[in-house]
Amino acid sequence: MFRVMFHEPRIPPNTGNAIRMVAATGAELHLVEPLGFDLSEPKLRRAGLDYHDLASVTVHADLAAAWEALRPERVYAFTAHGTTGYAEIEYRPGDVLLFGPEPTGLSEEVLSDPHVTAQVRIPMLPGRRSLNLSNAAAVVSYEAWRQNGFEGAV
Repeated sequence: MFRVMFHEPRIPPNTGNAIRMVAATGAELHLVEPLGFDLSEPKLRRAGLDYHDLASVTVHADLAAAWEALRPERVYAFTAHGTTGYAEIEYRPGDVLLFGPEPTGLSEEVLSDPHVTAQVRIPMLPGRRSLNLSNAAAVVSYEAWRQNGFEGAV
């Protein structure tokens, strides 16, 4: 299915919520270190409820290690600076949906990584900086899954 990647996440409940979301959708969650928390942190565990055992979560030492493990064909980096809307993409299983740390988002270095296929944005009203990380990942993941017929869903 789809691979959601959080680059250097900082807020435990956002990652906990994402764990619950990937368990519900069949997506994978890839976390790129350094993390701003320990995976055993209570706030992360509470946000993920009892879905931790149902989720595919992999931690990578750095972005290079993630690319080596995933060997992605397409990587969509989500940023407020993107020019392509998230609903304009025709998502395919195996795509990496890359999101940056709270509150800064993806760095210029990550955005210019040669693995990045496109910089993509989620529309918002003017004057708004960004969505919550786990909400943004859910919006995009469900759109990607929808486009692929909600494969495996009941």
